[in-house]
Amino acid sequence: MDKIKIENLEVFAKHGVFPEENKLGQKFLVSAVLYTDTRKAGMTDDLAASIHYGEVSQFIDTYMKEHTFRLIERAAEGLAEELLLHTPHLEKVQIEVKKPWAPIGLPLESVSVEIERQWHTAYIALGSNMGDKLAYLKYAAEKIGSLPMSKVKKISKFYITPPYGMAEQDDFLNGCLELRTLLSPTELLEMLHMIEQQAGRERIVYWGPRTLDLDIIFYDDLVMQTEELCIPHVEMHKRTFVLKPLHDIAPYKRHPVYGKTVREMLEEAK
Repeated sequence: MDKIKIENLEVFAKHGVFPEENKLGQKFLVSAVLYTDTRKAGMTDDLAASIHYGEVSQFIDTYMKEHTFRLIERAAEGLAEELLLHTPHLEKVQIEVKKPWAPIGLPLESVSVEIERQWHTAYIALGSNMGDKLAYLKYAAEKIGSLPMSKVKKISKFYITPPYGMAEQDDFLNGCLELRTLLSPTELLEMLHMIEQQAGRERIVYWGPRTLDLDIIFYDDLVMQTEELCIPHVEMHKRTFVLKPLHDIAPYKRHPVYGKTVREMLEEAK
């Protein structure tokens, strides 16, 4: 991806652990690497097709001056988030907040924090087999769309499917959605669990009936496994009730481990 760089923008702001830093202020140096596709701007000479680095510089200056944080880590995090949310065409950003002559009682040129943040694409499976199933899935899509730093891009059709694992229960209604988000996988999982709880989900019987079931199927091309979370979702490649709605919105999304598209996995699962 192409880059636009802003290096060592001088800003006088009030960030620091000590009270005098919050009152008197000091100089900070902020650098930003803006990741975007400059091809259209390069071919058309149209500024609207790119990122206006002058406006971004003004945004950085204003943000740093209008907020007061104890930690430059917090300043960098907030600045990266706001830039991604409010800058058209910006896909990823690297932010460095440099604090010259930090007051540590030792000769020091500067201390800095550098972070990298970006938009991610997650695919989330939705399921319900209790009560008003359609209402639960619509509720889930609405709540997911209102998550902080997130936006629902696509929603599949909803499909009636037989129960998986424990057959003595009602049929499920299943769907899938595509989410563009700044949340990390663990942050997203916490939010999904909260939505399930708000819908009355009780984790009593494994593979048992549930008002709402929300699972992260893909998160970019990430492969990870912890005690709480496995991405891609385990055995999703075998489950038509996941693959069929996923195929509606991402037929050519490729599994990062098996290398097969959703369409290919659906044909094999059938």
